[in-house]
Amino acid sequence: MHALTLAFGWFPEVKGITVVLIGAGVMIGGSYLIVATNIGGRLGLLVTMAGLFGWMASMGIIWWSYGIGLKGREPTWKPKEIITSDLTAARYKIANDPALLQATETERSVGWIKLNEANPKRGQTVASADEIVQKGGVFAVGDYQAVAVYDKGGERWPKITFKAGKFGEVNLDYIAFRHNPHYAVVELMPLVKQATEPGKAPPTPIVDTSQPPRFVVMIRDMGSKRQPSVFITLGSSIIFGLLCYMLHKRDRIVTANRSGALVPATAGD
Repeated sequence: MHALTLAFGWFPEVKGITVVLIGAGVMIGGSYLIVATNIGGRLGLLVTMAGLFGWMASMGIIWWSYGIGLKGREPTWKPKEIITSDLTAARYKIANDPALLQATETERSVGWIKLNEANPKRGQTVASADEIVQKGGVFAVGDYQAVAVYDKGGERWPKITFKAGKFGEVNLDYIAFRHNPHYAVVELMPLVKQATEPGKAPPTPIVDTSQPPRFVVMIRDMGSKRQPSVFITLGSSIIFGLLCYMLHKRDRIVTANRSGALVPATAGD
């Protein structure tokens, strides 16, 4: 097998496909060969396929639980609008309210809350806004600074909350598979252009307050990270259940045939 895969030269994708196909053939074919020599070809095929799809269902459950293995799209921020003037000019209704700028890190305003600089969500949101404004040509790298990030929505549901004696209140958040729309508004301010001297550290950025701020309105795309594992789990479980039913039905027929009375042969037979 090693010599066969090396024969492809520098084609890593072809080599990878070949290794997977050979590995699957050896695993499944080898298992079938051993089982078939003991219980027969047809029954051995049913047992081998039931074991294969049972293993795939178990693997899919693990992938589904931990978000690993074969994954779909990762959650990302998608741009909805770039506002180059006051928020009242926003075409997107969720951001067309200047009252959101009154939100603080502890108190909400019209549902919005200001993210603290130590919050990791803030850094992720600013990074997405940087990519949006730079690709859109609004700002060049180093010509602006994110001064505030406002967040709204994103709550998960349904949630089950109950009191468990000495353990206090227990929240079963992992079953909350639905999400409310999640929005973010990043406030950007242009910087005063400063001369840099060779060999010295860059000057401290200074916000240009003579220019209006820019706002990037984004909505969270939750992606489909666990979607492939969900389909693998459900599909493999259905096939595994059907194969187990076929094996069970066969066992009942065999048991009935073995328990039946033997009919004596007549002279004419």
